[in-house]
Amino acid sequence: MTLPALRRLTSLLVLCGALAPITLLSAANASEVNLSKPAILLAQNYHPSINLADYLVSEKLDGVRAIWDGKALRFRSGQVINAPAWFVAKLPAHALDGELWMGRRSFDRVSAATRRLVPLDAEWKAITYQVVELPGGAGTFSERLLMLKSSVAKMNAPWLQVPAQFTVVDDAALQLKLQKIVRAGGEGLMLHRADAVWQTGRSEVLLKLKMQLDAEAKVIAYLPGKGKYLGMMGALEVEMPDGKRFRLGTGFSDAQRRTPPEIGSMVTYRYRDLTPQGLPRFANFLRIREIE
Repeated sequence: MTLPALRRLTSLLVLCGALAPITLLSAANASEVNLSKPAILLAQNYHPSINLADYLVSEKLDGVRAIWDGKALRFRSGQVINAPAWFVAKLPAHALDGELWMGRRSFDRVSAATRRLVPLDAEWKAITYQVVELPGGAGTFSERLLMLKSSVAKMNAPWLQVPAQFTVVDDAALQLKLQKIVRAGGEGLMLHRADAVWQTGRSEVLLKLKMQLDAEAKVIAYLPGKGKYLGMMGALEVEMPDGKRFRLGTGFSDAQRRTPPEIGSMVTYRYRDLTPQGLPRFANFLRIREIE
């Protein structure tokens, strides 16, 4: 039995009460042991109080975050991405940070392609590496961007690209650009402070803007379904990074309710805003966050 099949079976046993959740939690975390996560910059949510003149804006690409360490492509977890040799052959000795992208509305396809033990050339020929940062690079983001463009141009590989950056005059112009991108099938916008030195962790030098907000939470427990969902998962009890818990009960397909996300796994959900208590309002399940 494959590990994914074992995990699905274990999820069902937990839901039925035949197996303690701790067993599933151990299985979910087993593949993450001893992985060294790359130090990367993470985005905060956009707020209109910032000075937009300080920021460069680009489309938010709904792809797989990939860090090139000079020898291998890696997920955020540090796990190696099994890319074809030709795909990485021209990558430099220095580090790169970006997204593996198949185009708009293609997250599931690129996610599946990058997680295969044996990469399929047919899939990877449709993938571009959209490079957005030079980890550890000197100077401001604007200066690193110029160095990045020069470096990628010298590689002479069409699947290596640098996303276009632009500026906006005010929040109204930013929102219009967001609407245009979303109508065309895009996910949102990223704002990077132009004068920012390279840094890691979650910071206001990098902001994300979407029509809806999203976040991640850990699956803590299953709540049984009622009515047409009798015998299936009705909702997940999930825990936010700050320890707050809430129930996530919408956005699931029947198949996902029959085989719910594992206890201990991370899920991504969308929401409109936060309540005064800091809980997400109108939260909907989006997807399981695969190990990266």
